[in-house]
Amino acid sequence: MSAWRGRDKSQELERLAALAGEASAEAAHARVVSEPPVPPAPPDLTAAAFFDVDNTMMMGASIFYFARGLAARKFFTSADLAGFVWGQIKFRLGGRENKEDIKTHRERALSFVAGRTVAELTSISEEIYDELMADKIWSGTRALAQMHLDAGQRVWLVTATPIELAAIISRRLGLTGALGTVAETKDGVYTGRLVGDLLHGRAKAHAVRALASREGLNLKRCTAYSDSANDIPMLSAVGTAVAVNPDGGLRDVARARGWEIRDFRTGRKAAKIGVPSVLGAGALAGAVAAGMAYRRR
Repeated sequence: MSAWRGRDKSQELERLAALAGEASAEAAHARVVSEPPVPPAPPDLTAAAFFDVDNTMMMGASIFYFARGLAARKFFTSADLAGFVWGQIKFRLGGRENKEDIKTHRERALSFVAGRTVAELTSISEEIYDELMADKIWSGTRALAQMHLDAGQRVWLVTATPIELAAIISRRLGLTGALGTVAETKDGVYTGRLVGDLLHGRAKAHAVRALASREGLNLKRCTAYSDSANDIPMLSAVGTAVAVNPDGGLRDVARARGWEIRDFRTGRKAAKIGVPSVLGAGALAGAVAAGMAYRRR
């Protein structure tokens, strides 16, 4: 019985990951169709590059900076934010996942913005990017993205961060677009639910494949970049995988599979970004939990 129950849970997680990937690809494709970027070079229509954001394109975790910006705007308190950071540190260092906690966090994700408009959160995200993120971009990774643009290829961000924020980061960097976590909306207002799940792990691979289908990409000609072993499914979905500022798990896999490794960190920089870097995909749920705690009080 327990084996069947475990299989059912695995199938449900895969279904949610696929739904999240499809929703993200649909939203990303729609944004580019409505706002087509100006290509810097003759287009290479079947090749593209996919970049993770946290610790790959940006020092630290984008959702951490997003949560800081929301706390500054009284969405929740600084004490809530500090508690969320400490909880994430313990989770990452302990290396254990409680499936029921994950389910609860997934159901709560983004509920603190329920009733707020997409326009409001987009405007706030623009401000937060300027205040806290603009100077956190890795110049080496940005140069890799520009290399693909100069070759006429499309360049996409792929992140668990909300797609509205991911799209702003992409636009500010002059990239094609972004795949991110999609929050359900009705008439331009957030319902407080996610479409599927966080865009994390296997969901990223689903999103990349779904976007490739919509955009007519040949995944064997595409390249993916990430720092995390969590993104091995995405890295494995394309012809060329590059480990950027890799964690230990990804570094081992990259060496075993012959993937290129790029590291733009110094020891000092790695130490400075230690707290944001532990947040990863769980950060979104943690930020939501902090926001809900504030709202309950």
